[in-house]
Amino acid sequence: VQLQASGGGLVQPGGSLRLSCVVSGSSLDYYAIGWFRQAPGKEREWVLCDSSRGGTTYYADAVEGRFTISRDGAKNTAYLEMHVLQPEDTAMYYCAAAIPCSKWPSDYKYWGQGTLVTVSS
Repeated sequence: VQLQASGGGLVQPGGSLRLSCVVSGSSLDYYAIGWFRQAPGKEREWVLCDSSRGGTTYYADAVEGRFTISRDGAKNTAYLEMHVLQPEDTAMYYCAAAIPCSKWPSDYKYWGQGTLVTVSS
């Protein structure tokens, strides 16, 4: 199973961005998909996790109400929609697959390579 994250870039404070996570080698529906982020000099931080097959989505307090996740089964792709972005959201963002949802990186077996999000004016 391989994951490929993309869609990062430079965005102004208050703006929006959509990240993609393409899953290959297995069906997206089989896994819970988590997103993590890591800012320079900081530990990897859990952002959210979406359970497989229409289950619950869990959010970190820092992003609840601003970030959402969606899935396109036909494209085997998960999307992280980020709104009202702030400079503190600047980080490398990683998608990962696990069974079931978890907020601990060690519980995720498969990881994407990361995509950089920079929020700055």
